[in-house]
Amino acid sequence: MGSNLVLGCIDPSELGITLPHEHLSSDFTCAFSPPHPGDEDRIDLPPSLENMGWVMRYPYSNKPNMIFNDDATHSAILEETITFKRLGGGTIVENTTGDMLRNVEFMKKLSEETDVHIVAGTGFYLESVHPKAMDTFKVEDIVEMMKTDFLVGCDGTDIKCGVIGEIGCSWPLHVNEKKCLLATGEAQTELGCPVIIHPGRHSQSPAEVVRILQEAGGNAEHTVMSHLDRTFHNDEELLEFAGLGTYLEYDHFGIEIADWQCDPTIDMPNDGERIRRIKKLFANGFNKVVIAHDLHAKHMLQRYGGHGLTHILKNVLPQMKRRGISSEQINTMLVDNPREWLTMI
Repeated sequence: MGSNLVLGCIDPSELGITLPHEHLSSDFTCAFSPPHPGDEDRIDLPPSLENMGWVMRYPYSNKPNMIFNDDATHSAILEETITFKRLGGGTIVENTTGDMLRNVEFMKKLSEETDVHIVAGTGFYLESVHPKAMDTFKVEDIVEMMKTDFLVGCDGTDIKCGVIGEIGCSWPLHVNEKKCLLATGEAQTELGCPVIIHPGRHSQSPAEVVRILQEAGGNAEHTVMSHLDRTFHNDEELLEFAGLGTYLEYDHFGIEIADWQCDPTIDMPNDGERIRRIKKLFANGFNKVVIAHDLHAKHMLQRYGGHGLTHILKNVLPQMKRRGISSEQINTMLVDNPREWLTMI
């Protein structure tokens, strides 16, 4: 079976190096966090050289930084996607759902201009951004929406989605998030499509998500569990979850900050620690690993001093090789696993 792209269906062997979790056009203002007293005047200031140090430390207290769908962002994304292609990149999976202001027309234009394959996602993110009518939706209603996005086209276009996700899950799981998760399992069964999950910020959340997905008929082995960087900080818990069979995603490469605003109780690992954990997985026979950056705010882009879309290719891969990860294992993470995941079955 093929893989669905915004420009049509292709043979999965053509995907090449793939980043399975990025955002190319979205609105992340739902995560706004009030600044410390005295910094209120910085909330609406555009990111600039003068305030970038503060924005890097408190990215979710600056609203313009979280608007990731304006002309400035699109221009910067175009530049970075061109460089991604030049460095050998093949495919980007765009994880923005409709409630996060998905822009499939931009994805199509970007793919046409850069010759990079782009996969669009369907479904719903966290309850905080769900449409007001979500309370009235039944599981079967959501299943039909997902199937339409795959088989007909989304947002009034003929552009089809190729993945369900990222499906947002909180901890504890909200009733409407569970409804979307159940719909995801049913739709995955009918479509034979890949799924990608945003788990809650708790080490028990990923296993809970897998259980609910499987109860609805979903296929854990055709599902990516995102954000393991900030979810498992204990090797034993990580290895126990790995046994459930999902793809294991480390997607915060380049995010190295002492105090993570999304959850200050979590110590975000640096890239070196991410690599150590990935080595631990491989050493214990778990090779279903995929990696990405999860770009979603301006401070992450190179134009604004961030690590950007090519950080893994330019910086992380050499570091991995120095730390003893083989070229074969790198190819497994960047090419083989995404190809198998993105193949419709």
